[in-house]
Amino acid sequence: MVQKSKPPAVATSPKRRGRPRAYEPDVALGKALDLFRRQGFAATSLDDLSEATGMNRPSLYGAFGDKRELYIKSYQRYREEARASMVEIFRQEMPVRQRLERIFASALNIYLAGETGPRGCFTVVTAASEAVSDPEIRAMVLEGLTELDKAFASCFRRAKENGELPESADPAVLAQLASATVHTIAIRARARVPRKDLEAIVKGAIDVMVGIKG
Repeated sequence: MVQKSKPPAVATSPKRRGRPRAYEPDVALGKALDLFRRQGFAATSLDDLSEATGMNRPSLYGAFGDKRELYIKSYQRYREEARASMVEIFRQEMPVRQRLERIFASALNIYLAGETGPRGCFTVVTAASEAVSDPEIRAMVLEGLTELDKAFASCFRRAKENGELPESADPAVLAQLASATVHTIAIRARARVPRKDLEAIVKGAIDVMVGIKG
């Protein structure tokens, strides 16, 4: 009796399981950023970060380094996102009042966002505290403040050239006032001041900076 030969077995590679979404570096960094913004550096433990990101400690170290390195990467991510949300407003041609209204509205959208309440500004709420003792973070904070001042100064220079501001207007001084307004609404947002009250502060500041014209 002739035995039928069996067809050769087809080798199948084991199905690779996809990594959980929380293990994607970009997603995990976003979760760490949210946590640092809510709690600050000192109050956020590695266990907190592990729970928020879904990554154990060795995985966190492997992907981001220690807690300080993860904090710095989170702050860099925050600055990139904040810059991206406003860059077009600074670049586009529009009346200075409209530009300022849009910039401050965008800032409020950032500061008032958060699943558990307004998170405010990373720079003002947490990074400024760490800047006292950490030279690298201090340099990042100063760089961010200077960048904002320069962007506002450019806006006011254009407005002055277009005749929207008087010849006596000092773009550098007006830029510092605009930056100061950004910082105060960030702090007040974190303290849960209602948006309508923050918008009233913004309107008053714009009236002072460019004159009451509507």
